[in-house]
Amino acid sequence: MPKTLKNITESEILAKLAAQGMENKKGVDIVILDLRGIQSAPTAFFVICSGNVPSHVSAISDGVFETIKKATGYNPHKVEGYNNAEWILMDYFDIVVHIFLKDKREHYRLEELWADGKELKINN
Repeated sequence: MPKTLKNITESEILAKLAAQGMENKKGVDIVILDLRGIQSAPTAFFVICSGNVPSHVSAISDGVFETIKKATGYNPHKVEGYNNAEWILMDYFDIVVHIFLKDKREHYRLEELWADGKELKINN
């Protein structure tokens, strides 16, 4: 069971930190999907955003890594797609971060695939 602090789970804090890292690098259309109510979900949260070009996608990934590492000391369990930077996936077990080029995001439509998830507000 995830640790809680004032009814906020550690997983939710981690998701918000990922979103903050995306904001720091000007990620586009940032969404946090709460998948905890979906029995078949592979994780508790998806944190999704877009970048404009591959170098922007890589920079956003670096921003997420740096923000989470600085706040928690955590490293991702696995990172996929960093070399071509069209879709970078960062697996932190309880959250999975997806950073897409805009056209790849439109093609895979994760928000539609997991539409039963609850979208969390991001405090700016």
